[in-house]
Amino acid sequence: ESDAYKAYLNCMSKFHNYSLNNTLLIALQRPDASLCASYTSWQRDHGRQVRKGEKGIKIIAPCKYKIELDEKDEHGNPKTEEKTGFKVVTTFDISQTDGPDLPSIGVDELTGDVNGYRKLFNALTEICPVPIYVEDIHGGAKGYYSDAERKIVIKEDMSQLQTIKTMIHEMAHEKLHAKEHLDKDYSSDRRTKEVEAESIAYTICQHYGLDSSDYSFSYVAGWSSGKETKELKASLERIRSAADEMITDIDK
Repeated sequence: ESDAYKAYLNCMSKFHNYSLNNTLLIALQRPDASLCASYTSWQRDHGRQVRKGEKGIKIIAPCKYKIELDEKDEHGNPKTEEKTGFKVVTTFDISQTDGPDLPSIGVDELTGDVNGYRKLFNALTEICPVPIYVEDIHGGAKGYYSDAERKIVIKEDMSQLQTIKTMIHEMAHEKLHAKEHLDKDYSSDRRTKEVEAESIAYTICQHYGLDSSDYSFSYVAGWSSGKETKELKASLERIRSAADEMITDIDK
């Protein structure tokens, strides 16, 4: 209900929901693209200007047209029928534009040091049932859990706070979402799994006096929309139970 969240949703409402095929077309032409819109949409809706000389990204957009039918109406004029076809249109990524920042929720990365960082880092490594590696990860991911390889990888050169939060997040994935731990009676989509892992990370960070709220709640915003109370309660109980067990293990 916050003004920031409203601003974010208002901004998102002005972008088209691209199809899978258009997403692939964008990825083929500009793999690092994150937010695309037409030249006029950037100007009209967001007050941003496409820089001179930027090469556009071609996608396929629907367009309506009319065809004449063999039948006549009551006035003797040919009847028409509206059809949907497709045409090539040009879009531009936000990185190709200049102008005011778009509203966002949360932060890209947490900053700050952690009191007793090495002790907490070692405790997390010790209680984790799979090995944790710190490596150079290409792309935007801060870390990942590989169920196939049974390992967690954390991006190197992050702040102490971001590193700890990411470790806990990926450990939560292993604890709740590894194949061997999955609850057969509880199926969850990827977004729900992310919210569960991030909520556990936030809860544990708060327990130890580490504030990750700026980052964490960008995951949670909007997730509950359309969910049944039963689904919400199921996730909340899983979050509570996992956080409790992990805090107990860390304290030991």
